[in-house]
Amino acid sequence: MNPSFPAIDAIRQRTSVRNYSDQVVEAEKHHALRDFAQSLDNPFHHPIQFHFLDLTASSEGEKLGTYGVIQGARHYLGATLTEGPHAMLALGYEMELAILYLTHLGLGTCWLGGTFDRKGFAQAMAIAPGESFPIITPYGYAAAKKHLKERAMRKVIQADQRKPWEQLFFQDNFQTPLTKEAAGAYSVPLEMVRLGPSASNKQPWRVLLHETTFHFYESEAVGYSAAFPYDIQEVDLGIAAPTSIARLLSSACLERSRSHHPTFPVRTP
Repeated sequence: MNPSFPAIDAIRQRTSVRNYSDQVVEAEKHHALRDFAQSLDNPFHHPIQFHFLDLTASSEGEKLGTYGVIQGARHYLGATLTEGPHAMLALGYEMELAILYLTHLGLGTCWLGGTFDRKGFAQAMAIAPGESFPIITPYGYAAAKKHLKERAMRKVIQADQRKPWEQLFFQDNFQTPLTKEAAGAYSVPLEMVRLGPSASNKQPWRVLLHETTFHFYESEAVGYSAAFPYDIQEVDLGIAAPTSIARLLSSACLERSRSHHPTFPVRTP
């Protein structure tokens, strides 16, 4: 689907929020999010299920852990799926659209792939046995100040910085950077890819323009996904898709490349 809201504005505005205020999220925004999530699909033809958790009138939130990363959040959105080809791409695609929609609604979010009590949240959200449960996000109004751990995390991962254009986008081979002039009308959606979120801000996507086709690759940080029960950087590649969907996906070929792949020598970050 194409976003029914100004997605470029949301991409430029969004930052991760780890500290939430006690301002009540209006009922109409909860309803709007549910309707939007139910309307989503993805170009990878893999179904994604969304789950909602409201801790406002419950003490359950005191038992659910995010290892101190998230403070004050009372609402969570989770996504589940069954395993299969392109499953994590589909997850990243739909979850990113949901998160951008929450940004459009004026609410803060934060991708959580490892720093949450997966078993506890799965029980609280009534996740069915056999479903893969990789990602959640809190959502709500941001607190006026970031908490100490949040400030430290943002500094470590350099959250406010992104790789330069020439390290992400290439033409014909991975030794020739794609210029914005050569990208032409595609320079804006590619810039939205560059600005997108990724696990630990590693930005594993690499885009190669060959003839008239944009090829998306995963530049794997060796060993990074070993800490997760799934390939979290494949989710990152899915995140890149909706940021570029309006112009690129109809001509895009999504592929994966590791540093040991002889044909596509994308260097490991």
